[in-house]
Amino acid sequence: MIKNATGIFAAFGALAVTACAAGPSSAQGVNEADVIAAQKEWGEGIVAISSVHSAGGDFAARATEHINTLYAYGETDVMFKPTLAADDQFRETFDEALAYFIGKEGTEDKGFAISGWTNVRWENNGVYTDSDSAMAMGNYYFTGADGGETKVEYTFGYVRNEDGDLKINLHHSSLPYSPE
Repeated sequence: MIKNATGIFAAFGALAVTACAAGPSSAQGVNEADVIAAQKEWGEGIVAISSVHSAGGDFAARATEHINTLYAYGETDVMFKPTLAADDQFRETFDEALAYFIGKEGTEDKGFAISGWTNVRWENNGVYTDSDSAMAMGNYYFTGADGGETKVEYTFGYVRNEDGDLKINLHHSSLPYSPE
């Protein structure tokens, strides 16, 4: 009996190790390449929302996909302080984030992501990573339809969820200080 139990435990242990090695795991850690890929996906999403809006398509659906794919709403707390927000400075909910990205009548939200952006490029000042999270800070530049760039300062935090996806749990951005 003990011999059979030992064999069962050994087999179970081997299966557990194999399962952990095969699937996404926070044990894999988050690295700088993961952060750069997430930044690229975020920037491409903003451009896609603008593009769908310009083409007269369902930009609200594209923005919803963007938020659901990239932000950790519903999985953990998200701290989001958008660039152009003064009345409702912090966007703790999905609906508040969506309003910022696509606009909402009767609010300060004019639709940041539907502003005609054609490109987003990132200049990281630093990226910190650990086993299941990361932080990045620097500048990102939004290219408008006229080719001009808008420089914005950012800090993003990321967490790896149970599915192994890197999700944004902290997003703070602001326009650079401009002395009078």
